[in-house]
Amino acid sequence: MDFELIIGFAGLVFLAMVPYIFAGLGTMLAGQTGLFIVAQEGIMLTGASIGFLGAYWTDNLFVGVLTAIVAGGLFGLAFAFFTTTLNMNQFVTGLALFFVGLALSTLIFKLAIGVTLTPPLVPTLDKLPIPLLSQIPVVGDILFNQNIFVYLSLLLSGALYYFLYRTSYGLELRSIGENPKAADSLGINVKRGRYFAAIGGAMLISMAGVFLPLVYTGTFTEGITQGRGWLAIALTFFGGWRPHTIFIGALFFAAVDVFALRAQVFGGGIPHQFLLTMPYIATLLIMVFGSRWVRVPTFLGQNYDREKRSV
Repeated sequence: MDFELIIGFAGLVFLAMVPYIFAGLGTMLAGQTGLFIVAQEGIMLTGASIGFLGAYWTDNLFVGVLTAIVAGGLFGLAFAFFTTTLNMNQFVTGLALFFVGLALSTLIFKLAIGVTLTPPLVPTLDKLPIPLLSQIPVVGDILFNQNIFVYLSLLLSGALYYFLYRTSYGLELRSIGENPKAADSLGINVKRGRYFAAIGGAMLISMAGVFLPLVYTGTFTEGITQGRGWLAIALTFFGGWRPHTIFIGALFFAAVDVFALRAQVFGGGIPHQFLLTMPYIATLLIMVFGSRWVRVPTFLGQNYDREKRSV
């Protein structure tokens, strides 16, 4: 029985890590070109709201995911335009987009659905067992009897690592985040690279948001992200802005999350208020003790103006 509990716990950890991975990878992708997005929470909320409505109106979960991706792309486009074209402060722009997403997610949902006693529901995504692999003892049930979002997050982590560290275009993107003036002098289009990374990163962040109503709850509620967007920023620092270490960090954050929820169910005399703070306490400890070895892109959070003589 205890062994079955461990397997069940591990399976839930891999499911709970999905929003952390998508949001962390999206933050990382933009950061590799020097763009520091801090609007994760707002983008995730908007993705969750619009994605849920898309799935609810069309009765198609794929359409819901697609609409969330488009919404995230628009946020990324806006962030790139304000910071890369207009050279506005990245942190201020990110906070502004966070508040826009926070308000927009609730406004759109209420305009579309109205005030109802019974919230609208969509069927959540079922598990998609992989033939043969799901029959492997222990590992099969944990890794290969999961939701399609889990498989996609695993593939995406590997694909982004290969793209950034094994392809010439990935090297160009990383060079923009390290020294955009040098990259520009080599003929690399800094503005195009930043637009690409911002739009792609925001799309991934929005996918982290739409995962919650389509897999967890079956409906959209205010504050459905529960701070996961802010935790994704800490996760990206913890992962050293690299896809494979972000994946490891996402497992840790998800394990803390699942443990806190399980502890609330089984009790044990621990106040539930303390259990709810566990992910944030873990985040503080990580930032305190992990900040010494974390290396961020050199030009992170800074705008580039090619007309300036020095960077």
